Amino acid sequence: MKYSIIDPRLNDFDFKPTREGDAGIDLRAAIKSPITVAKGMVQLINTGVKVAIPEHWVGLILPRSGLGVKKGLTLANTIGCIDSNYRGELVVPIITNRIPPFEIAPMDRIAQLVIVPHYEYSKLEQVDELDATLRGSEGFGSSGIQ
Repeated sequence: MKYSIIDPRLNDFDFKPTREGDAGIDLRAAIKSPITVAKGMVQLINTGVKVAIPEHWVGLILPRSGLGVKKGLTLANTIGCIDSNYRGELVVPIITNRIPPFEIAPMDRIAQLVIVPHYEYSKLEQVDELDATLRGSEGFGSSGIQ
């Protein structure tokens, strides 16, 4: 994967996963001063990073689990989808559902980027009907709790 740093303060940070075995690449707040996120308020946080994701792959911006559990901080759009043809800066929409407000400091880790392959949609075809399965069209709750 190619990435470009557009914020020079990020040069000191490694964009590989933090620990061996981690799937996500840390995204940091490329901001000049702290930003306060009040309950229910969405803040768009710049990351200072641009990526070139390969064709037939997608970048998923995911919340950091520790911030979600401990601070109620999550992504306003739940998951960000970065297409392979996007070349702009990655921007993270942060929201919190808790009081007191949460402060994001410059260079804080705010989200993670996971890059995965996706189905080659040119292979999709329209059909008159779908194959039958045991489950059929049974939806929500059809598999039970246990």
